[in-house]
Amino acid sequence: MGKIKYITVGAAADNWQISERSVRNYCAQGRIEGALLEGKTWKIPSTAQKPDRKPRHSFAEETLLAFLKREKEAGLKGGIYHKIQIDLTYNSNHIEGSKLTHDQTRYIFETKTIGVTDKAVKVDDIVETVNHFHCIDLIIEGANTRLSESFIKQLHFILKSGTTDSQKSWFRVGDYKMLENEVGGSDTTKPAEVVAAIKALLKEYNSKSKITFDDILDFHVRFESIHPFQDGNGRVGRLIMFKECLKHNIVPFIITEELKMYYYRGIKNWKDERGYLRDTCLTGQDEMKKELDYFGVKY
Repeated sequence: MGKIKYITVGAAADNWQISERSVRNYCAQGRIEGALLEGKTWKIPSTAQKPDRKPRHSFAEETLLAFLKREKEAGLKGGIYHKIQIDLTYNSNHIEGSKLTHDQTRYIFETKTIGVTDKAVKVDDIVETVNHFHCIDLIIEGANTRLSESFIKQLHFILKSGTTDSQKSWFRVGDYKMLENEVGGSDTTKPAEVVAAIKALLKEYNSKSKITFDDILDFHVRFESIHPFQDGNGRVGRLIMFKECLKHNIVPFIITEELKMYYYRGIKNWKDERGYLRDTCLTGQDEMKKELDYFGVKY
């Protein structure tokens, strides 16, 4: 038997008259027999056949969550996992005051280095960016698990580990706040009442037979009003929303700088008028749908 001859993604794309991105996605999905990943480069047998247009696996396997898991495990660069990691991390941290640019965030994700910059960069911004990447991995791997206190605390622990906050005696990494705090000028749940409030919120949420888009938004608003952690509540809360959207096959969304003020208004007015926050998040959802269409992900 002769030695197998391999061709590049580009050559396969030319042979099959499809985009290189499609070829990489086929490889990550295991749909090209004999394809090998060496480092970050796919090697494809020259005799490999172009996959059928219709995937061989079921619709359930074609969800965004399935794509994210496959691309994460394959270390695929340039796919939907790669894009969500950078866009969600950049925007969620940026809302909370991070000065890193989108390009710097991408560079950290792709190279694990900060790159050359002509401005001072806060170490915490870098640490929390790397930590947020790990948080996204956690919500992908744990997407189908029941939302629990331990899972929420784990997100906070990952996000804030190694920061200057974590070195403060009164700051609990991965545990609820010791000192009172506020959000948007509004009072939040007192530290002594946080445990009971979170338990009640989780019990009510987890008792629902079917989770809707509004249920996820309602949980978020109530979680933020409790504000259980000393810091990091917004980012943990948005990660929870993303996880629950993945679990219930609802198109997730990212709150960008353009949506930030509408998002804050929506949270503040949720009790009286749900349309503000719902419309803001649906706008974010529309942007995500464009990305899913581009990458061929069903929703």
